[in-house]
Order: sequence, then structure tokens, then C-alpha cells
Amino acid sequence: MSDQSPAAGWTPRDPDTPPHGGGGPGHPDRPGHPDRPGKNARRHRTGLRRLLPTWRMVLGAVLLIALLIGGGLVAGYLLVDIPPANAAATAQSNVYLYSDGSQIARDGEVNRVNVPLSQIPLTVQEAVLAAEDRDFYSERAVDPKAMVRAAWNTATGKGTQSGSTITQQYVKNYYLGQEQTLKRKAKEFFIAIKLGREKSKAYILEGYLNTSYFGRNAYGIQAASQAYYGKDVGSLTTAEGAYLATLLNSPSAFDVVSHPQSRTRALARWNYVLDGMVKKGWLPAAERAATQFPEPGKVRAAAGLSGQRGYLVEAIKEFIVDRKILDDKTLAEGGYRIRTTIDRRRQADFVEAVDDQMLGKLDPETRKADRLVRAGGVSIDPATGKVVAMYGGVDYTRQYVNNATRHDYQVASTFKPFVFAAAVENDSRTQDGRRITPNTIYNGDNKRPVTGGRIRFAPENEGQISYGNITVNTATDLSVNAVYAQMAVDVGTAKVKKTAIDLGVPEDTPNFVVGPAMALGTLQASVLDMTQAYATLADHGRRTPYTFVEEIEKGGDKIPLPERTPVQAISREAADTTTSMLVSVVDNGTGTAALAAGHPAAGKTGTGELDRSAWFAAYTPNLVTVVAMMGQDPDTGTLESLYGALGESRIGGGGYPARIWAAYTKTALEATDPVDFELDLQPGAAQPPPPSSQSNPPPETPDEDTEPPSLRPTPTSGGQDNGGQDNGGQGGRTQGGRDNGGQDGGRDNGGRTQGGQDDGGTGTSTGRGDDAGTGRGDDGGTTAGTQGGTGGPAGSDGGGVIGGPRPPSAFLE
Repeated sequence: MSDQSPAAGWTPRDPDTPPHGGGGPGHPDRPGHPDRPGKNARRHRTGLRRLLPTWRMVLGAVLLIALLIGGGLVAGYLLVDIPPANAAATAQSNVYLYSDGSQIARDGEVNRVNVPLSQIPLTVQEAVLAAEDRDFYSERAVDPKAMVRAAWNTATGKGTQSGSTITQQYVKNYYLGQEQTLKRKAKEFFIAIKLGREKSKAYILEGYLNTSYFGRNAYGIQAASQAYYGKDVGSLTTAEGAYLATLLNSPSAFDVVSHPQSRTRALARWNYVLDGMVKKGWLPAAERAATQFPEPGKVRAAAGLSGQRGYLVEAIKEFIVDRKILDDKTLAEGGYRIRTTIDRRRQADFVEAVDDQMLGKLDPETRKADRLVRAGGVSIDPATGKVVAMYGGVDYTRQYVNNATRHDYQVASTFKPFVFAAAVENDSRTQDGRRITPNTIYNGDNKRPVTGGRIRFAPENEGQISYGNITVNTATDLSVNAVYAQMAVDVGTAKVKKTAIDLGVPEDTPNFVVGPAMALGTLQASVLDMTQAYATLADHGRRTPYTFVEEIEKGGDKIPLPERTPVQAISREAADTTTSMLVSVVDNGTGTAALAAGHPAAGKTGTGELDRSAWFAAYTPNLVTVVAMMGQDPDTGTLESLYGALGESRIGGGGYPARIWAAYTKTALEATDPVDFELDLQPGAAQPPPPSSQSNPPPETPDEDTEPPSLRPTPTSGGQDNGGQDNGGQGGRTQGGRDNGGQDGGRDNGGRTQGGQDDGGTGTSTGRGDDAGTGRGDDGGTTAGTQGGTGGPAGSDGGGVIGGPRPPSAFLE
């Protein structure tokens, strides 16, 4: 017993008093339950507190989740084995078929030569690491944070995203596949961990460099070195290695040879790689500063892709990848049967038309300019959006750039119909409040400043001709720049651009800049893009996205294709009224060569800046086709003028392109009866009867208050105003500057001339009877003759300067 005295205030506990608890009801220190005497009272959780978990519950849940994750990781590691190599090591060919099931071509023969890491220059290895995984040698096999982020984005539909290390990419390339699924990601995770434990970094990097896809059907760094630079990998420079490393991110898009429009993006990625090498200490800054971009060599086509087959295969592959049906790596693994929309007979018709109308007349041995000539074309069924034929160039093994899909030539006046369609769609008015219809009067004077715009713009007309007051319909027939630049401002250039995009011109088209010059076609849309837009006009304003593919199948399984739901892009009234004016272009204007097709047609010609391109875009009610001729130096690849090609002073859209169109359309529709257009026109758009050469101009529409215009152009130098020596008729009007008409000024065809020579302009003269003046040069171009109109040929495709052959135009028609 303790001998210490109890502390002050201490007393023995009453045995009846509960220890440390309430003393029952009414206890002064501890609350008790009023209905349960002698029991301890509990504090109750009330309100929202009852819904919140306790800390014990939270801790238990966290421990349970950690246990499940840990168990799952252990189970996954134990259960997932490193599998054998996937089918990419023995990839099959892809088979491309015409719409009738017959074969176009095969591709997919894997081009791969494995090399040991010791044969790959260290700077090339480091360039790849700088591009794909800069911490490869210090990191673990997987990056959990990046994996979780990528998996979450995939699962929630935010798009596929790579969070992979080089080890994971090698696992994906060699053991698994390219599909973006959670199951594949989980396998990749565990296989990468095992591989990282069992294999060295050098082994993994070597495997990655030998299995990665670099484009041009090249698998592995050695095959890529040969495909792009024609040398073994051991001879690659740092700059070349950095470019090959750039390709790993997007093999197709970053090939600057086959995709010149992607050059800016590719260069940015190449610089990123080199800058990364500097940051990691792998490349001296001074050497980096002196490094020049290493231009890769030309694409060397695989056997079996000669003629048009290579162009078709490449366009179809790009379509499949761009529409995200398959990615390029998966497609390159092969084994797919791809039935396309290409009509075998119409494809042959297109080739024959180009051969007969253009290629067969080239003489590069005696005419240097003939070496520059290129051609491209696309044909679409407007009701279905199916691409039924495409002409990419003379031969894929000789000219590897597809002229039907390239984006580096101006579309010129083929854009003008989109301006008018925008005017009708938006019920637009002129600066003085008159509704814009085909009969609205505009001032067509050369270099007339546009009014209402924020910047001064005074476009030149083709041939420097001033037309005075002129109707929109006639301005379209003659392709008058002054009228359409003003109309674009009247409508609103942003609205014009929107209408063009709605019709099918891609928003990211190069040089698609809002402004009055846009009306003259300064943008660089592809032939395929323009065919899509004209197909929307042909189908009464309803846009059906184009397609190259009917069906894709592999191993009996069909690959899902994206839906192509038609949309009413612009009103039928806007589309049909535009069509009515384009019918006039073919019947009375610069596109009369299209009449040879024997079917009602609507179309527009165009001649690019400096005569580098010539276009004809036209359609019947059931077939839309765009043809373009282009000038390009075969050695340097620079865009060149077509001046002097085929023995012509100029090449315009109404000449060879329109003749190719007519020859193709005639044979493509030979089993089809001609069908007239069924058009719903805007109020006030009905065409007045055409005037004779001596009659007054057509009356103005009721809502216009200007004086009727004279349709005579302002006189220009060269030629007398007497209609020609040989029955040209006083006042016989040409768009070449009235160079006397005469025997050389128009053929004896009763008023519709071919501009003098067989290869001349394809417009019609306004005079009557034999030799009624010279014909219109294409697209309003001036005729090519000597001063006074005697002794010289008249009205070649693009016309010429009155008083002699003219140099290439420095402006658009």
C-alpha cells in the first residue's frame, strides 16, 4: 500500500457510479439517455454528416483499392507472357480493286533490312531519341502517368494519344499492333516491364530502329535510309538522321517530296529534333546552327504501280488514313482487300482522252515548253459522291506527284461561280442596293477600283480590256475580273469564303485568304477539292462527301467506314441559278469546246497567274469532271509558265483542258441519253433572248435603275474597228481587240469560231455569217495576231497581245 497521501480533493469512487461515463439521466457532467437510465449515452450524427464516410471507411477503401491494384499488377505480370512477333514481320500485300472487283494493283511488300545497332551512327540513334524519348537510357520501361493519361483519353473518346516510351513502342511494333484499345495498352504495359527487365537498352533500341515505319513502304532505319537518301544507314549525316527521326511521328504527312504542302510542319519537327539534341548535349550548338535541311530524293515507285495505278493507290491510301479508317502503319502491315469506287471503263476513258487530246501532241524534242506540261483530273458522280475516275499524271514511275491531289496551283476563275452562288445564297445587293442576279449590271472596266472594300484593289481584266457596263451573265461568259472582284465585296468576302467551304473547298486550303482577290481564284485547291465543290452545284446544292472506297475487308471481317450523310450546303435556288450561268459559259462563252461532248453541260474556265495552270471545271446533270493542265520543271520541280507549250502562244482553260473534258465525257456517257438540267432559278434570273451583233443590249431587270450597257469593249491598240477585211462585218466584236477578223480571224463556221487555228480559243464570235470576226480567246483573252489583224493567227487558247504574241499573263483570268 502506498504511503503517499492522496492528492487533494481525491475521494474513493462510489461503486454505484459508472466509470468515465454519464451517470444516467440528469447527470450534471455526462449526458445520459433520458429513457435508458444507467446506460451510456451516444452522440448521434445528424444531417449531412450521416452521408459522409468516416475516416475508418475511407482508409479501408483506400487499402482495398491499393490491394486490388497491387494484386492486379502482380497477376498481370505473371499471366502476360512475351508473345512471338506479330504479323508485321511477315506483312502481306494489300489488294486494291476496281468497283467491279477486278484488280488495280497490289502493294505492301515489306521493305526491311535489319542492321545491328553498331552499324547505326550514334548521331542517328540520338536523333531518334531526341524525337521520341529523350530519357530512354535513364527511365523505366513504362511511364505510368503518360499511360494513364493516354488510356483515359482513349476510354472517354477524347481521341487517341501516345504516352509510350521507346520500349513500349517497340512492344507495339514487334509484338502487338497499332490499334488504340485499353486491352492492347494493358498488354503493352506488362510486356514492356518484362522486356525491360530481361533485355538491355541497346537490344530494345536496336529492335525499335529495325521495326519502325518511316513511310515509302520502308520498315526500319536501313530501308528508310535507302528510300529517302539512296545510301546505307552508316553513311547518314546528322541532318539526314534527324529528318528520318522526324518521319516517325507522321510518316506520310512529313514526306516533303510527296506532300510539299506539309513542308512547313515537317521542317518544324526537324528543328525540334535538332534542338532536342542540343539540349541533351548530343550536338554542339555551333554545328546545329550550321546544319542545313537535307532534301530527300524522289519517290521510287514499287513495281506494279506504273501508269495510273500508283496514283490511284496513293490517293486511296491517303483517303483511308485521312478519314481515320486505318492508320498508315496498320494499313502498311497489309492483308486488306480494298474495293474502290473507281470505274474501270471510265478510268480507261480518262486516260485515252488525255492521250488523244494532249499527250499525243507534245513534242519535247523540238519544243522545250512541252517538257513542262502536266495534267490532272477527277470525275465524280454527284448523286453519290463516288470518285469514278482520276488522272494523276503521265506515269507514276516517271512523275510521282499526283496532279489531281496536289495543292500548289491557283484555281483561277473556276472560283468565280462560288462568288455568285454566295450572292444568291445571301440575297446580296450591289453598293447601290440592287439585288445581284445574272442580269444585274456591273461596270466591267479594266483596273476599275473596287468600291466598298477596306483596301484599294483594282484588278486587271484579261487582255486589259474594258467592257463598260455589262451583265453578270455576260461577265461570267467572258470571265471579267473587275465584275467579280466588286461582286465579292458586295456579298462580303467572308461570306464568299463560307459558301466555298460549304460547297466543299477545304477550310485549310493554301492561300485561302479573305479579300477581293479571292474572287479571282488565288487559293490553291486541288483538282479533287474543286471537283467536290462543283459536284455540290451539280446536285442542286446538296453536298455528299466524296469517297474512293466501297468496302475494306481483312480475313473475312469488314472494316467500318465513316458515314457520308448528304447535307444541303446551299439552297437549291443558289446552286441552280449558278448552274444556269455556267450553261451559258459553255453555250456562248469561253467553254464552247465542251459542246463536243454531246450532252448539256455547265462549266467554267480558268487560267492561273503567269499562265502556270489552265482549268476547265464542268458537269452534266449526272457527271462532274475537272481537268487542269500545269507547268512544272521536271528537274527542279519549280512551277513554270505554259507559255509556248504545244506550239501555242498561251494555254487557257477553254482549250486543251476543255477538249480533254469533252472527249472523256462523251465516251464516259456514251451509253447514257443526254439529260437536260432541271433548274429552280432565283426571281429575276430568267435569261433574256440573246441579242444579235447589231441589236441593243438586253433590257435591265425591273429592280435595276441603270442605263442599259453597251456590250462593246473599250478599243485597244491593234486592229481597226471594221470587223475585218473578209466579211467580218462592221463592228464585229471579239474579245481579242478587233484585229480585223479577216480570213485568219475566224473559221467559216457561221459565227462560232475556234479562234482561227485548230488549237485556238474556243469562244464564239458575236458577228453573223461566215468569218464574222475573230473568236473570243479563252477566258476573255485577247487574240494573238499582228497589228491590224493581218497575217497572224487569231485567238489561241489564252489569246495574246494585239499586235503580236503576248508574254505570260502576270495576273489571273
